[in-house]
Amino acid sequence: MVRDATTEVVEGMIQLTDTILSAPVESLSQEQLISTGGVWEACEQVSNLPRDNQAAVASALTACLGVVKDAVEEMEHALVEGQDPYGDIMEDEELGFRGNRDTYWSEADRQLLSSCMGLMKASKACLKKVLGAVKAYGKADSPEQIAQLDDLADIANEISPSVDELALSMYPPVNPLAVRLNAAKLASVLKKVLEIAKTSHVCPPSEEGWVQFLNSAVDHNMNKIKNFTQGQL
Repeated sequence: MVRDATTEVVEGMIQLTDTILSAPVESLSQEQLISTGGVWEACEQVSNLPRDNQAAVASALTACLGVVKDAVEEMEHALVEGQDPYGDIMEDEELGFRGNRDTYWSEADRQLLSSCMGLMKASKACLKKVLGAVKAYGKADSPEQIAQLDDLADIANEISPSVDELALSMYPPVNPLAVRLNAAKLASVLKKVLEIAKTSHVCPPSEEGWVQFLNSAVDHNMNKIKNFTQGQL
């Protein structure tokens, strides 16, 4: 975060210098004004950076949580009983309707996807709990604490892409093995997040209850997904 902001300032200064050197002496061009504005904007971003690693990690987790919330809400909306997940797509111009049943979920699909939704909701709960723990107990007073926060942010950043991959595989036509593979990947990421959180300073003994609960929720939903897809192996 700090590196990116610093890079923007340096690159902006280079661009501004180039425009000044290439312009006639004592002239003020539109290009120079634009470059100057870009430098000011980059400097403003630097001034708004988080004050330390704890604040930076909290900011990153908040962003991840927002993306995962959106993914969960979108899939919940699509899975409403009787809802056509492709209902916003134009009808076939010649046929007048989309008669391909591959664009709809079967009852078996819905049973499988119910457990996938459980896993996605566990992802949202995991990020929410970890974010709360970082805000309440996170410290950046020692190299060890900073390293633990960095590890937590790195693995938590894998949650959102994993949720997206699972959600994409849930749309019809559903390939149960692809769903199982993506669900297993997400479950693995969540277990790592919970393990890193549990062994870090942001999780005192008073916070271990939710870690255990979410671990059980991940295992429960993943086991149901395995049972639903066992016949596909």
